[in-house]
Amino acid sequence: MIRRDPQEAHRVATPLELLFDLCFVVAVAQAGGKLEHAVLDGHAGHGVSAYAMIFFAIWWAWMNFTWFASAYDTDDVPYRLTTLLQIAGVLVLAAGVSRAVDRADYSIVMAGYVMMRLALTTQWVRAARGERGAARATALRYAFGVVLVQIGWAAFAFLPHHDMRPWVFVLLAAAELAVPVVAERPNPTSWHPHHIAERYGLFTLIVLGETVAAATMAVQRALDRGSSTELLPIAAGGLLIVFAAYWIYFVVPIHEHLSGGTSAFRWGYGHYLVFSTAAAIGAGLQVAIEHVGGEAHIGTATAAASVTVPAAGFVFFTWLLHARHYKPSLGQQAVLPLTAAAILACTFAGSWAVLCAGAVAALSVVASLSVRYRGSGPDAVTGVRYD
Repeated sequence: MIRRDPQEAHRVATPLELLFDLCFVVAVAQAGGKLEHAVLDGHAGHGVSAYAMIFFAIWWAWMNFTWFASAYDTDDVPYRLTTLLQIAGVLVLAAGVSRAVDRADYSIVMAGYVMMRLALTTQWVRAARGERGAARATALRYAFGVVLVQIGWAAFAFLPHHDMRPWVFVLLAAAELAVPVVAERPNPTSWHPHHIAERYGLFTLIVLGETVAAATMAVQRALDRGSSTELLPIAAGGLLIVFAAYWIYFVVPIHEHLSGGTSAFRWGYGHYLVFSTAAAIGAGLQVAIEHVGGEAHIGTATAAASVTVPAAGFVFFTWLLHARHYKPSLGQQAVLPLTAAAILACTFAGSWAVLCAGAVAALSVVASLSVRYRGSGPDAVTGVRYD
């Protein structure tokens, strides 16, 4: 297994990586569906905590595979078979989401997660066999660290006291996050910046697509109950939010910012917040639609917040991790944080909250373009100055 060239021209995602992402969407859909049901039943706190834990397992397994593949994707038979085993693991994880949320039984989720992680361990061991010196030591540190943390996860699934699980989860998640930091410090792996940016962008599109699919199914159910007129503001607002989310995320070529070191860690790790809020928008739209149909045991403000909170979170975290690096003026920097605050304020707009949030998100795109084209700095995409 030979390292890929980090300066390789025309490096793009492979069909196997796209298949990997699509299979992960099954798990994302399961997590989002359970979040929706918990909020509808009036158990938002439990639903959010369970969603956060399950989404961490999904995101972390996806992220580790993505960065490994950027450095060592040989696309030969052993690599493909090991990747298919990781895909099987995420499907097992997805099958256990309902049991985890409804019964606090994480055994199936952990089985799928450990399957994915141990498959990745074999990839790192294979990479170590093909390396020499410092690169070999990095690969072995990864393999050892992943196995060590999996022992803790195996014990987590069988904890006797449910109250202990959130605290143990935080400790194990911190241990997972520490493995790459420790392994990469002496000798970083040779990942490809453009390839990583593309992979993250593709997963963002897939998660936003899941949001559209979830909202479409919810609208269909509501139409069957004959509540079409009240659905129009939610459907229009949801569509505007998704379009604005796409525009805000992809307006700049972020690969130029991925120079390695701590900035790459912040960007890569921080996308947990970007991905999880993007997926939660779909669950929130379903909650809002069910509320219109009279199927929710919650108030109007709670139904609105199920959309506005994740939408505002997506806008803010995208600015914090991503878009702010290409906004030289104060006016450009202020647009997205103010947009996030305005979207949160839409929570109190009653039955028009989702449409209001969508309009604010769409206006933020217009404002960003207006400020950029009137500014004194170069355009983020073309490099042309407009002063």
